[in-house]
Amino acid sequence: MRVGWFQRQLHKSEAFRGYTLLSPALIFLAAAILIPFAILVVMSFWTTAGFDFNREFTPHNYQQIMERPIYGALLWRSLWISTIATVFTVVLCYPMAYYVAFHVHRNKMMWIVLMTLPFWTSYLLRVFAWKVVLGYEGVINSGLMWAGWIEAPLEFLLYSPTAVIITLAHAWAAFAILPLYVSLEKIDKSLLEAATDLGDGPVRRFFRITFPLSMPGVISASILIFIPTTGDYITPALLGGPDGMMIGNLIQAQFGAVNNWPMGAALSIVLMLTIAAISVAFILVTFFVRKRIT
Repeated sequence: MRVGWFQRQLHKSEAFRGYTLLSPALIFLAAAILIPFAILVVMSFWTTAGFDFNREFTPHNYQQIMERPIYGALLWRSLWISTIATVFTVVLCYPMAYYVAFHVHRNKMMWIVLMTLPFWTSYLLRVFAWKVVLGYEGVINSGLMWAGWIEAPLEFLLYSPTAVIITLAHAWAAFAILPLYVSLEKIDKSLLEAATDLGDGPVRRFFRITFPLSMPGVISASILIFIPTTGDYITPALLGGPDGMMIGNLIQAQFGAVNNWPMGAALSIVLMLTIAAISVAFILVTFFVRKRIT
């Protein structure tokens, strides 16, 4: 009976056939996400007892996170560094994607490949390259001192939040260019021609038509950058210095040197919930603003 119902649905509904084809991948992805998340949630209510776990459920770790200012300070620092890096990356990548979408008429794929070519190398190698560029005797400081513009190296370039923001913006630029380009490429060019015929100039046409219609790409790019950069620990560890440490470094230390996995799990849960809340709020606000504009 159930087999017959399944066959009827398979023949009647195109959406049902689509979900059936997607179900193996969806089940695998759900298991790969939900099972580790469930383990983290359970572990976050444990505590450590020497080199072993005390599996008695207790909110002790979350109480520590609420009571100790260092956790909130690192979380806040991670959020604002990630936010600035996200805005910086999207603002820099938008003109590049706009140019390829509207002004390149041949070999667009070649342009996309060329824009993403620097990101074919290892993420770690790119971080080390920025360490060389931003160092006290790096390319920027050496060039400025050679030109006579500064007398001593600029200390804020390396081992600071500035170095972390610059490196994150470069490291994740490819994840902004592609969704922005796809969103801009899908815009109906006849709408722009109609706006021009009605007397709109380039700036007014951009803010009334191009930018609102490209908002899905802006939202996608922002989320794709904001979520991983908030928990990044490699870049802050190599370039951040004491003032550039982020919550990811603390989580890595809890799972590594400190050997306090329950606290690391609790910090991870707090970070994930915070990012999820901010991302949902950002999507809702941008959706509301886009409706008001259009």
